[in-house]
Amino acid sequence: MKKLLLYGLILISFLAKAQDKEKDKDLPKGNDSFAEKKYDDAEAEYRMSESKNPKKSIASYNLGNAVYRQNQSGEAKYHYATALKNAKTRTEKHNAFHNIGNTLMKDKDYGGAVEAYKNALRNNPDDEETRYNYALAKKMLKENPPKKDDKKDKDKKDKKDKNKEKDKKDDKKDGKDKDKDKKDGDKDKDNKENKDQDQGKPKPQPGGISKQRLENLLDAVNNEEKKIQDKVNKQKVQANPKKAEKDW
Repeated sequence: MKKLLLYGLILISFLAKAQDKEKDKDLPKGNDSFAEKKYDDAEAEYRMSESKNPKKSIASYNLGNAVYRQNQSGEAKYHYATALKNAKTRTEKHNAFHNIGNTLMKDKDYGGAVEAYKNALRNNPDDEETRYNYALAKKMLKENPPKKDDKKDKDKKDKKDKNKEKDKKDDKKDGKDKDKDKKDGDKDKDNKENKDQDQGKPKPQPGGISKQRLENLLDAVNNEEKKIQDKVNKQKVQANPKKAEKDW
C-alpha cells in the first residue's frame, strides 16, 4: 500500500513544454538528454544554461530535476529553492514548491513536506498530484510524529557534553598554569639563593680580575711610583747642594 502511495511522488518537469523565449541552445539539449534518461548529461547542459541565465527560473528548476534523478535530494532541494527565488509566475512557484516537497518526503521530513505542498497548492489549488502528495505527507507525519522530548534530551545531552569537555579543557589549562607557576617559583628561588651566596663576595670584572684585586694592584703601582719619585728627589738634592750665603 505504501509503495502505491509513493507513486504519487512524481516530478513535474518543464522540459520541452517550457522552452525559454530567448535563444538558449543548452536548455533544449538538456531537455533532450533528460528525456533519454541521460541525467548526468542533462545536468551539465542545465548548469551551462543556468550560468548564462542566472535570473531565469527554468534552468535551475530543470537542473534540480536532473540532480534529483541521480538520488541527490539535498542538492536538488537547493536548486529548486534557487528556482523559487527567481520564479516570476504562479506556475513556476507551484512547480518549485511541489518538488521541494518531494525532496523533503524522500528525506522523511514530513512536517517540512506538508508545508511545501501547502504552498504549492496556494499557487495552484487545482493540481491533483500536489493535493495527493499533501494528503500523503500529512498521513506520514501523523504516523511518524517528531519526537520533541527526544530532541530536547539530545540537546541537553549535547550541551552537557560540551560543558564537560570545556571543564576538562579548563582543568587541563589550570594544571599547565600551576606547573608553569611552580617552575617559575622554583626558578626564582634558585636565583635568590644564588644571589644570597654571591653577596659579600667581590664581583668579577672583565678579564677575570676582581674589583678588590684591581684596587690592590693600583695601590701597589701608586706606592711604587711614590718610592721612585722620592728616590729621584733625594738624588736631586744631593747633586745640587745649597750654597752658603756670603757674609758682607
